[in-house]
Amino acid sequence: MSEILVLVEHVEGQVKKVTLELLTLARKLGAPSAVWTGAGYSPEAAAKLAEYGAEKIYVADSAEVSDYVVAPKAELLAHLVAEKSPSAVLVAATAEAKEIAGRLAIKIDSGVLTDVVGIEDGLVAAQSIFGGGVNVSSRVTKGTPIIAVRPNSTPVEAAAGAGTEEQVSFTVSEAAKSARIVERVKQEKGARPELTEAAIVVSGGRGVGSADKFSIIEELADSLGAAVGASRAATDAGWYPHQFQVGQTGKTVSPQLYIAAGISGAIQHRAGMQTAKTIVAINKDPEAPIFELADFGVVGDLHEVVPQLTQEVTKRK
Repeated sequence: MSEILVLVEHVEGQVKKVTLELLTLARKLGAPSAVWTGAGYSPEAAAKLAEYGAEKIYVADSAEVSDYVVAPKAELLAHLVAEKSPSAVLVAATAEAKEIAGRLAIKIDSGVLTDVVGIEDGLVAAQSIFGGGVNVSSRVTKGTPIIAVRPNSTPVEAAAGAGTEEQVSFTVSEAAKSARIVERVKQEKGARPELTEAAIVVSGGRGVGSADKFSIIEELADSLGAAVGASRAATDAGWYPHQFQVGQTGKTVSPQLYIAAGISGAIQHRAGMQTAKTIVAINKDPEAPIFELADFGVVGDLHEVVPQLTQEVTKRK
């Protein structure tokens, strides 16, 4: 089987869920090889990657890779592409990984596809484009395909791989060292899952009414073990922090379940969540555009519906 390179996303040595999704997807296309960059590699991380199908694990954990911004990782992947001749390179559709993909495409003179939600035989990618208004099938026609896949677009499935480790040594160019990381600050996080990786997302919009009333959105999310999102209207009004904005100018999510409460469903918001597997809309306006997209809809005041829903979920736990 042809080799598929998968760039590993990790935080403090913990493999992120999106990497497991990429490995699951890569297994259907060829033989997955995980590419680990930066500090934190451990036997536990290796075991996790092997558990989800990594046949090989290329490890580049030197300071030259981890102490500089983005560019060394693109050079590492270019080095591996030249040496291993993989049939494709898969990365997560995160801000950093998409920049790496773009840099890599230039280095190896290949095509790149971003915000992909599925890949079929022949490396044909499914994409949602033009603000989510059009679904297309795309394929790279030049070089080694570089494909950035949205988190939560592929169900995770374990299937053991050999996990053979190979240390990678290469020299980072001086040009790649032009932006150095001088400090890392650990962000305090709560118990909720990360928005872009969560399997369930509960979002509130203009209909919530105020920052104080966003507590009912948080309570429903906590009862479901979900992440909290917000529409642009809600974040622009200062009701919820901008890092939780879902939409074309915010974050793109693709959870198994998306609950939109008090969100009208403008195209800007739909572009960031419409690939969710199941969409539930709660809105008192029966003509709200969000109902065109929803699998299930509740016409009613969210301040009455959401607390009842939270109560029922809690009761059944």
